[in-house]
Amino acid sequence: MPTWTPGALSRETRPLKGECWRLVEAQHRVSTLKLVDTLAEQALIEDLLEETKPPVPPECRHLHYLLATPFRYGAPYPRGSRFRRAGFTPGVFYAAEHAETAVAELAFHRLLFFAESPDTPWPANAAEFTAFRVAYATAHGLDLTKRPLAADRTIWTDSIDYAPTQALAEKARAADIQTIRAESVRDPERRASIALLTCRAFAAAEPAMWQTWRLRFSAAGVQALCTFPETRVEFRPEVFARDPRVAGMRWNR
Repeated sequence: MPTWTPGALSRETRPLKGECWRLVEAQHRVSTLKLVDTLAEQALIEDLLEETKPPVPPECRHLHYLLATPFRYGAPYPRGSRFRRAGFTPGVFYAAEHAETAVAELAFHRLLFFAESPDTPWPANAAEFTAFRVAYATAHGLDLTKRPLAADRTIWTDSIDYAPTQALAEKARAADIQTIRAESVRDPERRASIALLTCRAFAAAEPAMWQTWRLRFSAAGVQALCTFPETRVEFRPEVFARDPRVAGMRWNR
């Protein structure tokens, strides 16, 4: 495992800025609409639900709720992810430089459910998701695709062992590093993913662009369609076979 210390990482920081994409369930606002008769009643339900959630951290309160959400939940993080350990750990806003990369990441994590549930049939209809783009900027970022950090590329891009990247993120936080740019493990084109470790890394309080994506899961793989601008992306089963959790999955179901 790499032995990067907070001090050593702080010497490798660089300015990072740009725009990144994230996907969420398309039902993030309209799911409560079917429970009410008017928009006023829906707003009341949304307010009541908001009161049941952990408070938004002070540094995130100026942000659109989709930007602040990954940082607010106080419940145990059920499973570790690439830059976050399981348990009561600080939030991470995971995104990608390209919408297609964000789609690949989401598709893979949806496939994990089906890999663990071999008797679950594929959904009859395509699932709808909302993609949004937001600006970020920091003077204190890490780029794992650039040397010297890129020398440990095989460790940073391991399909299932997140321990080194989780340790890296913890040391990065200790050095007040705000953003990590890394190679996406799930995107077949290996484009960059972006991990914002703090709300302070956002350069805008609101998303700047929205897209609607529909994902269809089938024996042929995953087909993704964006309505505007029209974009089609397909992931054949072999795309994700590098990960042993998916490699042996039964696609015909």
